[in-house]
Amino acid sequence: MGRVTERRRVVRIRGGGAVGARPDTLVAEEPLEIRLNGKPLAITMRTPGDDFALAVGFLASEGVVARASDVQAVTYCEGATEDGSNTYNVVNVQLARGVPVPDITLERNVYTTSSCGLCGKASLDAVRTATRFPGLAADPVRVGADLLGELPDRLRAAQKVFDRTGGLHAAGLFSAEGELLDVREDVGRHNAVDKIVGRALQAGRLPLAGAVLLVSGRASFELAQKAVMAGIPVLAAVSAPSSLAVDLALESGLTLVGFLRGPDMNIYAGEHRIVLPSGRQ
Repeated sequence: MGRVTERRRVVRIRGGGAVGARPDTLVAEEPLEIRLNGKPLAITMRTPGDDFALAVGFLASEGVVARASDVQAVTYCEGATEDGSNTYNVVNVQLARGVPVPDITLERNVYTTSSCGLCGKASLDAVRTATRFPGLAADPVRVGADLLGELPDRLRAAQKVFDRTGGLHAAGLFSAEGELLDVREDVGRHNAVDKIVGRALQAGRLPLAGAVLLVSGRASFELAQKAVMAGIPVLAAVSAPSSLAVDLALESGLTLVGFLRGPDMNIYAGEHRIVLPSGRQ
């Protein structure tokens, strides 16, 4: 399996005219091909690690699987190169008997990048995927605004690889009481979320009712959809949401918080779940 970080030579220029060469630690970025029952489905650029969870989490966000029993096996594919060596960059997910296999065509295949996430779906209609957990809007969880404001610092403190590279996004799963349940890092926000969701699915914990998902960076439509597909009632981001992410949150009953920076935040949907500091709600 590939390493999470790699070392490269860099020439450093600092104030005062200081120039020197030294090794620098960079986050690794490699392609991962996800196959479904042996057939290519998607390619994503990711940081190696938690590849099986990433693949399963991606399938959960696509509505293909919803529980651990839907998956028979997840394996690395041997012979991924012409010389037959295993690059650990190709993963096959074998569905359990009786689990419907989606139509896999060239138009349906998706390509994801660390920067933009999901690309290349056949139509806009195909982007909206029906959740297996339709009770999201009824989730009664409530989170204090003061507590929510503390979560970015807790997430940042758990980013071990970011400390060494400065080049990773993170996704953190918290309880309504602020307990950090899981954290994953990756060059792509969507990959970090897929790893969170995949690990939860493998542990039999979907839907993630009562949980808060915090992402470093913006909240795109794709991240909002992944939260909805996993049954997560609260999604918070340290940066801005997109208009389509807000639309989906309003439609699905997802609480969406953006620009979460200490005590400051914007609530774009589902404000009934956020307990205001004044106690008026």
